[in-house]
Amino acid sequence: MKRIRMLALGVAAVLSACGLAGEDHERDLAGEHTLQAEHNHSPYANHQTRDIKALSADEVEGYLSGAGLGMALPAELNGYPGPRHVLELADSLELSQEQIAAVRRIFDSMESQAIDLGAQVVELERQLDAAFGERTISPATVTTLTNEIARLQGQLRGVHLQAHLEVTDVLTPGQRLAYDRLRGYEAIH
Repeated sequence: MKRIRMLALGVAAVLSACGLAGEDHERDLAGEHTLQAEHNHSPYANHQTRDIKALSADEVEGYLSGAGLGMALPAELNGYPGPRHVLELADSLELSQEQIAAVRRIFDSMESQAIDLGAQVVELERQLDAAFGERTISPATVTTLTNEIARLQGQLRGVHLQAHLEVTDVLTPGQRLAYDRLRGYEAIH
């Protein structure tokens, strides 16, 4: 009798395990289908309606307005203040009229160059997008346009970084520390 009982418990355990395994297998299959559906849905799915596929509307606006677009983060986050933000914080930084004028000149020069270079980047991105869209693209066109875009982006980044260098020389050490504090950065220098 004891043997039959043990055998029955064993069979029940095996059947129970098989049932659970079947449920786990069904869950795994459902999970695979979910993952496959997520995998098939591209994060770029809504980008095909963009004017220039590689650039968001905000990026286009940033390029055309001379915005920094994060290009000067190595300077900004290592204690080299940016001209736009220094002008915004002029009162809090207690800038002299001479300092304000100097930073304004740096900013105006940077902005002018950045707008020019940014417009060129946007135009070349537009050409690249159009060539793909019209199916007139060639390997030579890809190379030419991407190399020129990269060159212009490098120049543009250099313009922004140079402006941070120039502004840093206009400010006193105390003003640079105050800038970092006002911008919410921990002590950098």
